[in-house]
Amino acid sequence: MSGYKYNRIFTIVMDSLGIGAMDDSPSFGDVGVDTLGHIGERMQEAGEAFCIPNLQRLGLANLKALKQVPSVEKPIGYYMSMKEMSNGKDTMTGHWEMMGIYTTKPFVTFTDTGFPKELVDELERRCGRRVIGNKAASGTEILDELAEEEIATGAMIVYTSADSVLQICGNEETMGLDNLYHYCEIARELTMRDDWRVGRVIARPYVGKKKGEFVRTSNRHDYALKPTGPTALNALKAAGLDVISVGKINDIFVGEGITESNRSTSSVHGMGQTIEIAKRDFTGLCFVNLVDFDALWGHRRDAIGYGREIVRFDEKLGELLPLLREDDLLIITADHGNDPTYTGTDHTREKVPFLAYSPSFEGEGVLPEADTFAVIGATIADNFGVCMPKGTIGTSILSALR
Repeated sequence: MSGYKYNRIFTIVMDSLGIGAMDDSPSFGDVGVDTLGHIGERMQEAGEAFCIPNLQRLGLANLKALKQVPSVEKPIGYYMSMKEMSNGKDTMTGHWEMMGIYTTKPFVTFTDTGFPKELVDELERRCGRRVIGNKAASGTEILDELAEEEIATGAMIVYTSADSVLQICGNEETMGLDNLYHYCEIARELTMRDDWRVGRVIARPYVGKKKGEFVRTSNRHDYALKPTGPTALNALKAAGLDVISVGKINDIFVGEGITESNRSTSSVHGMGQTIEIAKRDFTGLCFVNLVDFDALWGHRRDAIGYGREIVRFDEKLGELLPLLREDDLLIITADHGNDPTYTGTDHTREKVPFLAYSPSFEGEGVLPEADTFAVIGATIADNFGVCMPKGTIGTSILSALR
């Protein structure tokens, strides 16, 4: 016996599944945003079944009124909404806050202007390649537009998005992965300067020789900023506990506090990896990010695609739930919103869900709204008898999960 209330904790982040605007959302340019609610409406309008029985059992429809998905009389878990305390609405800020970091200064974005000439000039000089693109764009569309030129001339496609990112495309056959990764390391070094400080530099490798054939590969690599201080993950690792990451968690935390990393090719794959991890013994945290909700559907403003992805997730959730042991705890949440019905392509400032379930629960129901995502890290640390690092935020709700 471990002596812990929960021996294994699974925390799954449905990347960008916001559940409605925060009071300060208008100051972020987000008015009337509601990622999950608007997806439900669009699914109904399109005549698409929004069948999510497992999330429904966990209390999602009790927490958030949804078209086609009624609340249940007696959910099997606890549920609440969480506000983001930090100043931002991006992936890193949200995940870092979950594990105790309060971010006061948002990361820089270059969505409207592209990157400044001084940065581009220095990147060209250091890499020995001409930069093309330098604008906000869809990753697939910019390949159709510029990949043939990159292959023919040896130029380098650099682009951004609504996120705080600098992305570099490279053909695996003509540029080579090693070169692409090296150029991204240079870009990461350059963007440590405060006024160029993007959250992530991302290598975007692809294959193909002509328009219509280009396909991005799974060899993507994120070069994120290190967390600004130690997190709950560092505390867990230092205590000798397992901290298993699935998806881009390892990239978000730059390996800090991680004991095992599993890279996913899709959200369905990420759930498959989580299911396999649930079949084995470990003591500690399995921390999962499922990025397709955000990357494939939210940013591309495809509400139906997003809704179908939630349905696929629910099916895999149905495979995970029976594998949970009496001393397991499952937490499902999100890191920000990305309303696919809203204008533009940016994330949206929203509250996020918190769904908790354990086979050992004797109670269920709604919990008071949390004023920070950091209740997650604080609760996990409390469960394992670990002190949160100095300077972190968050109050445990472990005693309420019974």
